[in-house]
Amino acid sequence: MNDRTDVDITGANSNVMLVKVPKYISKRWEKVGPGGAVGKLRVSSKLNKRDFTFILKQDLANLILPDDDVKIPQEYKFHTQVAANRTAVVFSENSGQAFYSVTEQSSSSSGDGSTSMTQTKISLEGQVAERAECRPVGGDNYMKMKRYWMLGRFCYLFIVPFSRLQIRNALQPQRTTKAIDKRPIFKPTSNRTVNTFFDKKKKSDEGKKARLERDQVMDMLFKAFEKHQYYSFKDLVQITQQPSPYLKEILKDIGTYNTKAPHKFMWELKPEYRHYQGPADSAS
Repeated sequence: MNDRTDVDITGANSNVMLVKVPKYISKRWEKVGPGGAVGKLRVSSKLNKRDFTFILKQDLANLILPDDDVKIPQEYKFHTQVAANRTAVVFSENSGQAFYSVTEQSSSSSGDGSTSMTQTKISLEGQVAERAECRPVGGDNYMKMKRYWMLGRFCYLFIVPFSRLQIRNALQPQRTTKAIDKRPIFKPTSNRTVNTFFDKKKKSDEGKKARLERDQVMDMLFKAFEKHQYYSFKDLVQITQQPSPYLKEILKDIGTYNTKAPHKFMWELKPEYRHYQGPADSAS
């Protein structure tokens, strides 16, 4: 049976606050040696109400652990509430390793609710008068952490075989801004690609001439049909350089559109406008 040790109860009437911290904070606290600082607590008063802000040390916030693999927020708020019944007390053990143990007092129990200790010195620090929850303040690190965890939980629920490296890469923005040290120097060329593009566009725009007189267009068509009997509409547009609706209107007056083979989809002059003799005329 363990030997009992005297307990220092000078702080029995003191009030203490029991704070619940996230698991990712407690993991980083475990990396701090005995007596080491983990951060700063800033207490302010607003309208007779205390406001608690906990600032985690920068090196602990930036510490990357294998379990979470992401930076955590540095600033936190304590959301406090008064303990309904003061049945919890805090003991401290001074044995080179400082830790706290909480023991619930039971009114129905015959004992004093304390735990048997074999350490040199055990002290009663006080009764839990307030309970608080440590919550992170929204920021860049907090949003990155939540996205990382949400994506990780998605992979866990749907059994997606993603590694942590793949999850981290998925969180990286697709577009980033990169600063260049040297300004790019373009070597002189005879003609650049962009200039060639605009030259072609300019030529195509120049080809779209305004409407000519009807007689001028008809003369151009007659000269063309003196060389060949049949033309496609696309070829006639290229020869006359006239708008398609305007050219088609003139062709309907002087030409015939073939819808049957062997000259299907081709235009030819009407018989009264032809300046050449057909096979039937030459035979006669």
